[in-house]
Amino acid sequence: MDILNALVALANFVFIPAIAYGSQLALGALGVTLIYGILRFSNFAHGDTMAFGTMVTILFTWWFQSMGISFGPLPTALLALPFGILGTSLLLLGTDRVVYKFYREQKAAPVILVIVSLGVMFVMNGLVRFIIGTGDQRFADGERFIISARGFKDMTGLSEGLAIRVSQGITVVTAVIVVAALFYFLNRTRTGKSMRAFSDNEDLALLSGINPERVVMVTWIIVAALATIAGVLYGLDKSFKPFTYFQLLLPIFASAIVGGLGNPIGAIAGGFVIAFSEVTVTYAFKKVLGYLLPESLEPDGLVQLLSTDYKFAVSFAILIIVLLFRPTGLFKGKSV
Repeated sequence: MDILNALVALANFVFIPAIAYGSQLALGALGVTLIYGILRFSNFAHGDTMAFGTMVTILFTWWFQSMGISFGPLPTALLALPFGILGTSLLLLGTDRVVYKFYREQKAAPVILVIVSLGVMFVMNGLVRFIIGTGDQRFADGERFIISARGFKDMTGLSEGLAIRVSQGITVVTAVIVVAALFYFLNRTRTGKSMRAFSDNEDLALLSGINPERVVMVTWIIVAALATIAGVLYGLDKSFKPFTYFQLLLPIFASAIVGGLGNPIGAIAGGFVIAFSEVTVTYAFKKVLGYLLPESLEPDGLVQLLSTDYKFAVSFAILIIVLLFRPTGLFKGKSV
């Protein structure tokens, strides 16, 4: 029974949170890797794009809630999500038209576009904080748990409870659906194949009659959808605070680079590598070891490698190691 309790504790505090967090990072990293692979620059405004999409979704969620519209046991934010995606798409298409298109026509070096994206990031960050404020915003409603800790204890007779939140279940299911739809689009549709051809060889794609402006437009719309979905799922699972999404930029870029920048499969794998690393390194194993070890050997301390305050330092360390020893990432993307 002690072994089972230890496994339940690990699942409750490490495995399930890491799966949910990894799904959110994977969706965010997919947006980064699509921009890098097709538009050929690292978009440092991606974290604040997530914040903007989440903000629009929250505003529509509050509007729906004020009118008494709900989604039953599921969060009302899922009904508002299409409006968030639409608003973010309009923002990104407008930003591309006003800002990025000029530098693209000038054949500017990728580093110039990176610097430009930093400016866009600060503008977006200020816009979001101006509209919705700087504090925590909680917008999750509906049922809270799929399985509660008390219900699990009553069902199994174990002393350790397992809790699976609705937000975690929605995150994993949504991530699977979105990733499957994205891969189907890229591999089976004519537009998706055009985007892949444009990514592989821009000059040859242009000679083949592919419209570059259409490819750019579709890319920004897909990135808007991925960023908004990732941001809303993260906000439902935790809470919404604009500056948090700026901080998420590090683990998202680490996920994309670890997996292989420009490689969609690598972005997904990298998201889970970063998530499991962060959660495992910052988890206090005292409770698990208390179940597994004899009473005389039970640890007095938390048995924690790093405090949760240093969670993002884990992403940074992994990123540095990958850049030093395997700059193309696990799945051999484009070197950084």
